[in-house]
Amino acid sequence: MGRKLVLPLLLEMDEKITYDFIDVEIPDFHPEFFGLWLKDVIDLEEKLLGSLSYIFCSDDYLLDMNKKFLKHDYYTDIITFNYNEGDSLSGDMFISLDRIKDNAMVLGVSSFDELCRVMVHGVLHLIGYNDKTDKEQYLMSLKENEMLKLRHGFT
Repeated sequence: MGRKLVLPLLLEMDEKITYDFIDVEIPDFHPEFFGLWLKDVIDLEEKLLGSLSYIFCSDDYLLDMNKKFLKHDYYTDIITFNYNEGDSLSGDMFISLDRIKDNAMVLGVSSFDELCRVMVHGVLHLIGYNDKTDKEQYLMSLKENEMLKLRHGFT
């Protein structure tokens, strides 16, 4: 049975998931697709959607943040700030589009697929998945792949 979407749901998601662009742009960016897919990910994990902000930026911008807030002096694809309250997921996710493009080339995937992987990676961090150890990285990768398959219901 197909999903019936009503306008209030879309308006509610627009307020709960926001997208900002600092010194970068994504041609043909479709916030409706990402909102529906990420809400499905959150529902599947039996969490509530609080307030998510995706901020897309350059390598240089994210490197400065990585140094300032995490004391790391290296490029990264995403930094996630967790503001969860109970089962309600809230956070800011800063994503480097330069890393997305470079990683996509190295991995032999499209920039869109890599963008989706990194976006859901941030949500999975908010849910409680980590990637510090080899075992955690393996489990995170499995979960990312599972959630990436959900996208096909929204394309």
